[in-house]
Amino acid sequence: MSPDAVLPLPPARGPKARLTSLDCRVFTAVASRHWPGADQVLPRLSRAANHGVLWFATGAALAATRHPRARRAAVRGAASLALASATINTLGKRSVRRARPLLDDVPLIRRLKRQPFTTSFPSGHAASAAAFATGVALESRGLGAAVAPLAGAVALSRVYTGVHFPSDVLAGAALGVGAAYAVRGLVPTRSQLPPPGRPRVDAPALPGGRGLVVVVNEGARSPERVRPLLDALPHAEVVRCSPDEVAAELDKAAERARVLGVCGGDGTVNTAAAAALRHDVPLVVVPGGTLNHFAQDLGAEDPREVAAAIEAGNAVAVDVGRFSAARGDGYFLNTFSLGVYPELVRERERWSPKVGGWPAGVLAAAHVLRADRQPLRAEFQGTERALWLLFAGNCVYNRLGLAPARRFDLADGLLDVRVVHGGRKPGARLLAAALTSPVERSPVQTAIRRRTLRVAGLAPGTVVAYDGEITPVEGELLIEKLPEALTVYRPSPLA
Repeated sequence: MSPDAVLPLPPARGPKARLTSLDCRVFTAVASRHWPGADQVLPRLSRAANHGVLWFATGAALAATRHPRARRAAVRGAASLALASATINTLGKRSVRRARPLLDDVPLIRRLKRQPFTTSFPSGHAASAAAFATGVALESRGLGAAVAPLAGAVALSRVYTGVHFPSDVLAGAALGVGAAYAVRGLVPTRSQLPPPGRPRVDAPALPGGRGLVVVVNEGARSPERVRPLLDALPHAEVVRCSPDEVAAELDKAAERARVLGVCGGDGTVNTAAAAALRHDVPLVVVPGGTLNHFAQDLGAEDPREVAAAIEAGNAVAVDVGRFSAARGDGYFLNTFSLGVYPELVRERERWSPKVGGWPAGVLAAAHVLRADRQPLRAEFQGTERALWLLFAGNCVYNRLGLAPARRFDLADGLLDVRVVHGGRKPGARLLAAALTSPVERSPVQTAIRRRTLRVAGLAPGTVVAYDGEITPVEGELLIEKLPEALTVYRPSPLA
C-alpha cells in the first residue's frame, strides 16, 4: 500500500457520534438544496432578526392596534425574548464551545455578509424567535398562529445561510419556549386565572342590539373601540358626547334604554354604573380608557365578545362600593382611597394641561411625597391614627407572581381595606407597603377585610379618590358594600 494512500474514516460509533453525523448530513442537505425564492428572502430575514429588531418591530405593531390582548401579547413576547437572550449570552454560548459550520457547501448568494463570530451552540436567533412567538401564543392563540410562521422562517434561515447546524437551531428553539413558560410562571396569563364575575343573572337578550343605548365619551383615550360592538349590533343607538356632557347624557339614555352601554375609562364607567343603579337597568361596558380596570377584571375586553353576550343575554351580578359622609357621597366599582393618593390625583390634574400626563404625574408625586408633609389624622377602628393612605377595594384583590393585583370574584361581599400608617418618609413607607402587600400586617401597613368601614374626624377639605375621580368629604365617613347590586353583561368564559 502506498504511504500516500487515504484511508476511509471508520463509521461513527456511539449515540453522540451518530447524532453529530446526522446533524452534518442534514446541514449538507439543506445547504445543497435549491429552494425557489428562498435565496432572496431567508438571508434578509435572518439579518432583520439581528439583536431582536424584527421581534421588537412586530411587538410594536401589535401594541399599535391598541387591543388589550394584543398589547399584553407584545409585552409577554418581548419579556420572553429578553429572558431567552440573556440565558443564551450568559450560559448557553459559554457552556458549549462549538465551532460554526464550514461554508464549503453553502452557495455564495446565501451567505451572510457579516459572519457571526460567537460559538455555534445554541442558536440565539432561534431562541429569540421561539421565545417571542411562544410568549405571544400564550397570551393569544390567534396572534401566536400569525407570528409562528415568521419565527419558523427565521429559525430555518440560520441553517439555510450556513451559520448554524440544525441541532443548534433545535436547542435554541427549545430554550426559547422554556423562557416563555418561565415568564408565564412569574406573570400568569389571563387564561390561567379563574374567570371573574358571578353569579349569572337573567338579563334581556337584545338581537341586533335593539333597545341598547351606548354613550361614548369622545374625550376618552380610545373611543373608537366601540366601533366593533356597533358593527355587530346595527340596531343599537349611539350617543357621542364630550366629557362635560357624559353624566347628563347617561341619565337621559338610561331613562329610555332597556340596557345602558358606555365606552370610556374607569371614571366614565363609574358614572354609567351610578346611572344604571338609579334607573335599574343592566349595564354594558366597552373599555375605552387607559387602564380599564373594571372591564379587565370583568373579562369584557373584546367588544365583539361583549356584543355576542348582549345578543345571548349573558350577564352577571357584581358588587358596588358606596361611600357617604356629611358632605360628599358616591359609588365605586374598583377602589376608594383617602390620604396621599387623592392629593396626587388632584395635583396631577392641575399640572396635566400644562406639561402632559407623565410629567404631571412625576411633579405630583414629588409634591405629595415630600419629606416635610404631614399624614392625615382620622379616627379608624375607634382609635385616632395618623394615616398616609387608606385604600378600600371593591372585592378582594389578589396577586399571582409578579403580575399586577386583580380580582377573581366581583361579588364576594367584601371590602379589601389596606392602611399605610403615618410616620416619617411617606415615599419609603408607601414603597414598603407595596412590597409587603400580600402580608396582612407589617410595621408600615395593615390589611383587613370588612363589609362596612367607618372613618371619623375628617377635617373639612379632605379629598377622597374613587375610580380615578376625586371629591371633598368631611365629618364621619361610611364605606359599605351593595352586594350584587349591578347587572353587567359579560362574555361567557367558554366563548
